[in-house]
Amino acid sequence: MGLFDMFKSDAGTEMTPHFAFVTALIYMIAADGEIQNEEIGQLLSVLGGEKSSNGVIGVGAQNEKLLRNAQKYVQSNSPDKFLEEAAPLLTDAQKMCILTNLCDSLLSDGNADTTEQQLFYKFMQGFGIAEDRFQPYFEVIVLKNDRTVFTNDSHPKNQPGYEVKLPT
Repeated sequence: MGLFDMFKSDAGTEMTPHFAFVTALIYMIAADGEIQNEEIGQLLSVLGGEKSSNGVIGVGAQNEKLLRNAQKYVQSNSPDKFLEEAAPLLTDAQKMCILTNLCDSLLSDGNADTTEQQLFYKFMQGFGIAEDRFQPYFEVIVLKNDRTVFTNDSHPKNQPGYEVKLPT
């Protein structure tokens, strides 16, 4: 053991599906170089916030450690390295769960930055999920995050006769 081994960012971090989930979200949140409140809120909601005695919502001790370790991992490992380690450990359901949450996160601030889009495609490819397979999930997430249907009466989806359908 070297003198500075305790400062290694991945010390004590084992790649598990839950760790991969949180780490992937942090990669996406940081992808455009700006961390929006909506993105942090989404991250906290998937971690399962806990209310403290003073009413402040936090992530709890276990999830706080998980979050801290994931942040350290992201700072010192490329997304390619992450995918190399994580993808073989994940089931198809876990991969799809991560991708739907990543997509929701990247669309949560109303802007799909090019860097975020590129990272999302990298994750889809790294997980072996084809774009046409993910398309229906994407459509639902786009609809979920398009709140202009409430504020814009002339929105195309608000026109008489328009019906929301998943692509076939």
